[in-house]
Amino acid sequence: VISPEKARDPDFLDDLETNVRPDLCITAAYGQYLPKRFLAAPTHGTVNIHPSILPRWRGASPVQRSLELGDDPVGVSVLFTVAKMDAGPIIAQKEQEIGENDQATTVLPLLFDIGTKELLDAMPDVLSGKMTMETAAQQDEELVKEASMIDAAEAELKIWEESALVCHNRVRGFSMWPGTFIYIQMDDDEPIKVKILETRVLDETMDATQAVEMGPTKKDGLRLVCGDGSVLEIFQLQPVTRKVMDAKSFVNGLRGRTLQWVKTPEPVATAKE
Repeated sequence: VISPEKARDPDFLDDLETNVRPDLCITAAYGQYLPKRFLAAPTHGTVNIHPSILPRWRGASPVQRSLELGDDPVGVSVLFTVAKMDAGPIIAQKEQEIGENDQATTVLPLLFDIGTKELLDAMPDVLSGKMTMETAAQQDEELVKEASMIDAAEAELKIWEESALVCHNRVRGFSMWPGTFIYIQMDDDEPIKVKILETRVLDETMDATQAVEMGPTKKDGLRLVCGDGSVLEIFQLQPVTRKVMDAKSFVNGLRGRTLQWVKTPEPVATAKE
């Protein structure tokens, strides 16, 4: 396994061409542009494992974006690498159904495990020359959907304008990074930032309120009502500077204080010198 910091490194490329002289190169989650000189080195090309059903979700964050949009099934593609990102002919592809609460933390390694098996099954045909750039399935450019890189600014759950399902799916998709958060207020204290780690969507709807309360049974979590009346239930959370805790532990620490969600606090203005 070779992991150069930069695939364009001339010394690395010289070594690849002169000493390694590969029959086949395989990449997975490398995240760097591969120059034409690299792609020309292996006899049978370069193959990539990409965790999406291409051409849907080309780019840096395929699993995160697919969960954020609520895709089911998700999937993985084994494809030849070309100069254009994730646009090469597809060697093998496998769909995978997932649960409505599954998160990127578990879905991503699952898809790479499936992709590895698909790759191993396809390698004899690739190495024999039966499967080539020409015989593999070409992608339909009209069906391309980009999986843009995630920005930390996307992490806030905007409860006042987003549904419980939208919030829940972002929690699932962003579980690895950057996570998701809301601001909550206890009585009249200053709002605090709380990271949201595990949620579900309830089937019921409720009248609009900013109150955040525990559900009626011991198995329930904290429930908050989104702008459209849908209900998001929180099971695990992490107040800023505190450890991860379940909803019941968090409520026990309130000591009777009331809880409500609030919109993003305005930045505190500082006096000019």
